[in-house]
Amino acid sequence: MLDIHEIQRLLPHRYPFLLIDRIIEMEPGKRIVGLKNVTINEPYFVGHFPGLPIMPGVLILESMAQAGGVLVKKSMNVPDDKLMFFMGIDKAKFRRPVVPGDQVRLEIDVLSLHARFARVRGKAYVDGTLVAEAELSTMIVDRNRKEVRG
Repeated sequence: MLDIHEIQRLLPHRYPFLLIDRIIEMEPGKRIVGLKNVTINEPYFVGHFPGLPIMPGVLILESMAQAGGVLVKKSMNVPDDKLMFFMGIDKAKFRRPVVPGDQVRLEIDVLSLHARFARVRGKAYVDGTLVAEAELSTMIVDRNRKEVRG
């Protein structure tokens, strides 16, 4: 449904921090399904962990957030001069490691959408098995806000 080029038009993230490869389903205002192909070439595997490469849980959450960001942008017609920042991560659970060769299926459902805030529930699966889940909250801010620049 959306390839990497279309995802890059919607999100500010770039390699090595763009953590979704494709959107395969989307119903704006309700749900999105994305894919992350995990390869041994990911830069974090050098140190996490040598001899036992495991995708860091925080990056699984980030991939959920990025898929959720695409959903929020498409659902709320968020303009390009806006950014979405994490406000909270709740009910996060990690059930099994994600390793090179896995394809992570990210299923994100809208919990609430407001003018400047959104909340989603994300679940990550590998081969049909739940590997991680969380509820994520985001705030939509002006890209040029002083607080963003420090």
